[in-house]
Amino acid sequence: MWSIFRDVLLLLFGLASLSSAFAQSDEDYAQETERATRLLNKAVALYRIKGSAALVDFSRQGGFVDGEMYVYVVDTNGVMLASGGPSVILVGRNVSSVLDGELDRAFKEALSVPEDGKVRSAEYRWLNWNDGKTERKRVFYQRVGEQIFAAGYYMPRSSKSAAVDLLGRASAAIAADARKTIERINALDADFIRDDLYVFVVDLDTQKFSAHGVNLRLVGTDFRALQSADGRPIGMQMLDALKSNEVGEVAYRWRNPANGRIEQKSTLLRKVGNYAVAVGYYLGPST
Repeated sequence: MWSIFRDVLLLLFGLASLSSAFAQSDEDYAQETERATRLLNKAVALYRIKGSAALVDFSRQGGFVDGEMYVYVVDTNGVMLASGGPSVILVGRNVSSVLDGELDRAFKEALSVPEDGKVRSAEYRWLNWNDGKTERKRVFYQRVGEQIFAAGYYMPRSSKSAAVDLLGRASAAIAADARKTIERINALDADFIRDDLYVFVVDLDTQKFSAHGVNLRLVGTDFRALQSADGRPIGMQMLDALKSNEVGEVAYRWRNPANGRIEQKSTLLRKVGNYAVAVGYYLGPST
């Protein structure tokens, strides 16, 4: 029960603490954004026609559930009114009753958005009840009268720009203190892991993994033997990419740690002293 309470609370805390706008939507998730906002608009439209009688429709497994997306409604007092997801067991409960301090203030701020016709959005990380993985989630929400309507989708793939940023920070850390940074990466330090993005480091002298942000079993193994999910010699390809350049990029198929699925991946590489520092981003299912 408490895990579902946390789902709702973290969601509403995210609504309060993160800014909104459709402009924040990644182009990679344009279709999901369209689906989620269509679902939200559909719910709002039915509510304007049927009023409170529409709440029953939102809690049914039917027209207001689209895969992992579902509509839920909370009133401005913090009571869950409807949900097409696992939080349906909270319907009728005052969610705010379990809050205190800063979280309570953030929750109340989220519930106090004006009824101005705007659809706002926010992001947070939470368990996807379809695949059991913790993933980023983007939610779209709108206030109608004394109710807040919401629908969202999970984002198991980070953007290339986020990968570039992480690679830059990891490379700077390696340049400043390679030994300490390698220890932090192997300790799965959160500074070097973000959703499906993670850092790995290869010693160019020994051509072995020095660090890996997900699979510690690879540390100390021969990087030249690394193969893609479909058997390509990607370790050698990455080393070749850095033979005459300070940076490189190699595309291949690999398992996405955020959802456990084999997807197309592109890894960015940078030579820092005698190390190759790398961060890869996922492009979605391979065709």
